[in-house]
Amino acid sequence: MIDPRTTAKRLAPLALFALTVLSVMHTGAGYVGEDGPIWRGWTFAAPLLTILVAHEFGHYIAARLHGVPASLPHFLPLPYLSPFGTAGAIIGMTSRIASRRALLDIGAAGPLAGMLFALPLLAIGLSLSDVKPASSPSLIEGDSLLYVAMKLAFARPIPAGHDVYLHPTAFAGWTGLFLTMVNLLPIGQLDGGHVAYALLGERANTLGRWLHRGLLGLFVINAARNVWRARAHGFTTDAVLTAVSNSTFWLVWFGLTALVLRASGGVHPPTDEGEALGPGRRAVAIACLSLFVLLFMATPLRVE
Repeated sequence: MIDPRTTAKRLAPLALFALTVLSVMHTGAGYVGEDGPIWRGWTFAAPLLTILVAHEFGHYIAARLHGVPASLPHFLPLPYLSPFGTAGAIIGMTSRIASRRALLDIGAAGPLAGMLFALPLLAIGLSLSDVKPASSPSLIEGDSLLYVAMKLAFARPIPAGHDVYLHPTAFAGWTGLFLTMVNLLPIGQLDGGHVAYALLGERANTLGRWLHRGLLGLFVINAARNVWRARAHGFTTDAVLTAVSNSTFWLVWFGLTALVLRASGGVHPPTDEGEALGPGRRAVAIACLSLFVLLFMATPLRVE
């Protein structure tokens, strides 16, 4: 006899992925800027979904290799409310990861697998992007050290008063960098939290609490800076509201990471403290935390 609950568990990831494909295609069609069928959004949807699938199956395969029970990725469609058409994906794990080595491998596998696709796709997209005079209003993507280096290497020269107008594939690649950055925040049970705990043990909890408070500080600094920049528009109500809205990302993430921390009692679930990572895994952990620094964006998206 077929168990309906088992069937539902198997079909749910497929149904959510299908809905996410439609949502991301719809969002991508808007970036093409032409009226027409939804499939026009494939130049954004295909590269972005490639990055997301690689990221999630990096986690899934690493979990299975370590014998940790894990569900298939559940992708989250988010049309209209997200500039990407999705809120990413989650994988359910029904048991605690007891080994520091397994914790590092599972936490690091997703970001590293995603970056293997994000970087070449971003390079291709930048080579297809136009450089045109800057105009307003525009949605401006945030810069990071790695993204600036990619623009210098693969985009056309950018004269004064001009900017790179991203091809949909370039925006998908940038989105891959952005999502990897937020996942690598060394807080709680985010990917970066797993990596930090595997490397630092209980000290990672202290680091995570300070970084969590730092997100609130980032919001305040961004808001003050953006409101000050609004003086160029005469401190009108619209200018001030836009300046504040450009700053809210880190406030939202302060709230979301607070929920992540609360769900685990404010600390990362413990692992076997006596188990050494070994020099190879230590190097991977340091590389992941360094990647977070290279990907960090003070203001991920803003309207100007």
